[in-house]
Amino acid sequence: MNLLAFDTSTETLAAAVMRGGAVVAEERTVGGAQASAALIPALQALLAQAGLALGDLDAIVFGRGPGSFTGLRTACAVAQGLGFGSGVPVLGIETLLAVAEDARERAGATQVVAMLDARMSEVYAARYAFGGGEWRREGDIVLARPETVEVPAGWRVAGNVFDAARIEAQPTAAAMLRIAPRLLAKGAAQDAAHAAPVYIRDKVAQTTEERAQARANRPPPP
Repeated sequence: MNLLAFDTSTETLAAAVMRGGAVVAEERTVGGAQASAALIPALQALLAQAGLALGDLDAIVFGRGPGSFTGLRTACAVAQGLGFGSGVPVLGIETLLAVAEDARERAGATQVVAMLDARMSEVYAARYAFGGGEWRREGDIVLARPETVEVPAGWRVAGNVFDAARIEAQPTAAAMLRIAPRLLAKGAAQDAAHAAPVYIRDKVAQTTEERAQARANRPPPP
């Protein structure tokens, strides 16, 4: 199976290529505001390194969120553009699912509360359990303050929220490539026209009044 995967939902741009079922090229670099300009050249370089053209791919895999609004739009737009141009189907993967898979690879975790920084002192979070060779999400993806996210007994917390995470993990492209084949076998790929990001928050910044209220609500220092 030949796959191209990329994620720009965080401050890191992650991309990788699978050829014949093995990851043969991978890149992780600064993303954020630079992702929109850097992503396509990075993908072209990785495909060249792997000796593949877009038409050789079985699917184009992208991180669909939750995460940075701009990053999610960038990844989705690039997936759509590449998919339309090549006739290759696309597969959107939840970024928190990729975090859970990265935690499994790093630490052997199979019951993971995945968290990603959502700014404004909040996180995106969801619970994932691994069994029978695949992940399943238990419950909804939530937006909450990290200290309010429920962590069942025996579960591991993972993500990029360093004051809350027990396993430092990211939505890496390699993690998405490990997840993708089983999803594709289940028919999860879509025509590029139907690719869409997952938005959990409907705003990206607090008002002046909200910031002042948040400061007022902070507990006093010990």
